[in-house]
Amino acid sequence: QVQVVESGGGLAQAGGSLRLSCAASGNFFRIDDMGWYYQAPGKQREVVATITSGLNTNYADSVKGRFTISRDNAKNTVYLQMNSLKPEDTAVYYCVANALLPPFGLKSDYWGQGTQVTVSS
Repeated sequence: QVQVVESGGGLAQAGGSLRLSCAASGNFFRIDDMGWYYQAPGKQREVVATITSGLNTNYADSVKGRFTISRDNAKNTVYLQMNSLKPEDTAVYYCVANALLPPFGLKSDYWGQGTQVTVSS
């Protein structure tokens, strides 16, 4: 079993910053890709940013230049530094971790429970 736990959401003013953290733990060989998604009320879940174990990153156009994804492979932890926040960034943010599982090396995605980010204007 793999657990993914996010932290760090909350309320910020427009132009402010928040930092999200997400840690994966449990029974796996390793964690490969990790990422952050967001889901606003009434909308589908969308990718914010992803990062490989080799630290290659990708961002949604809407957050490029404002958000930075990073990770600590030794801790199986991924971070999302969110700067210059806008009201439209308001959403529940979910972390996903792609785990390589014993005993046969199958891969599976595991999602956190989500953390609310609210940006006031």
